Amino acid sequence: MTEPFFGCIGRHLTHSYSKEIHALLAPYPYELYPMEPEKVGEFVRSPSLGGINVTIPYKRDVMQYLDCIDPAALSVGAVNTVVNRGGRLYGCNTDVFGMERLLAKNRIDLKDKKVLILGTGGTFLTALAAASELGAREALRVSRTAKDGAVTYKDAVDLHADADVIINTTPVGMFPDTVGEKPIDITPFKSLSGVADVIYNPLRSALVLDAEKRGIPACGGLYMLVFQAVRAAELFTGTDIPEEKGEEVYGRIYNQKCNIVLTGMPACGKSTVGAVLAEKLGREFFDTDEMIEKAENMKISDIFARHGEKYFRNAETRVIRSLENKTGAVISTGGGSVLREENVRSLKANGRVFFLDRDLKFLLPTDTRPLAATAEDIKKRYAERIGTYISSADIRVLPRRTPEGTAQIILKEAEENT
Repeated sequence: MTEPFFGCIGRHLTHSYSKEIHALLAPYPYELYPMEPEKVGEFVRSPSLGGINVTIPYKRDVMQYLDCIDPAALSVGAVNTVVNRGGRLYGCNTDVFGMERLLAKNRIDLKDKKVLILGTGGTFLTALAAASELGAREALRVSRTAKDGAVTYKDAVDLHADADVIINTTPVGMFPDTVGEKPIDITPFKSLSGVADVIYNPLRSALVLDAEKRGIPACGGLYMLVFQAVRAAELFTGTDIPEEKGEEVYGRIYNQKCNIVLTGMPACGKSTVGAVLAEKLGREFFDTDEMIEKAENMKISDIFARHGEKYFRNAETRVIRSLENKTGAVISTGGGSVLREENVRSLKANGRVFFLDRDLKFLLPTDTRPLAATAEDIKKRYAERIGTYISSADIRVLPRRTPEGTAQIILKEAEENT
């Protein structure tokens, strides 16, 4: 007898994390099955199918092939999980559960709030159902056209700038095609108390970064992805999965994907600590200063001498942008890298920024860094940059005497702040 198979179907799945997540949740074989629309029906009806997750753009299309659809999924109007029970196909929706967990985890309260939901696909229906269950006062669909009762993005700004929460269900901002883009500018929305984005690659979309900069609770979609998978795995296996298991899987996936980014003054130990971390974790290590020297085929001191600081900063931005889509790496940056907001956003998209705030007395002048060639230069640079170092960092670290000691602090902070 053929063993049942499990997996995920969608049109483009190259960058999905679902296989890794399910491998940590349960022992069944789970694969990714990208396919065109005309293949969906035949695939779903395979007698060997054990269960599948369904993602963009088939969450509604798959419903026509099912024998039974859970009432909750019917009310949502989208199915993201199909289970074969004795030859009959049952459709469920675990996305609503994942969405509700995501909002709760990040303390984004929808009760009695006006919610703008960006997008019109199956995930919009998920967000709409979650908003209803969580007691939203009003939930409006925002689309490029006013079709089917949606409001346009212009009307969202002109007529609904008093919105409390924005939920993005569009792919705008997603790797690989639109990283750095955002579906809406949240500047006009002065009453926002939460922003959620279902995009999980990058870990922090441009929309999330905008909200965080304003101090608004904000989150990407990885936690939702994990917990909808938890509920799907329960349906596949017929067994309960403890909440602690879901949290553990989320922490492991997040830490595997999230870059460790080190910032701080010249000579604070970023490169040395970064190399130690990369070795401990078995990760790729990138030193942006070394990358600049390689790209320009000259030392940084020579770049400054021949072309000036602006030329160097532009080269630095190009290098940092080239790392924007990296995941699971350790990145050591130059002392002035955080001076440009665009650099910070590129580093934060898939990274957590650790500011190594070493005491000035341990920062020794170096002729390899033109802006830190004397003790007076170092003191001046620190005074100029300290505010930016702190505001751009996720975690501020006071380095230990040894690189190994500092690396241990960073690893502990990373685990505790997942």
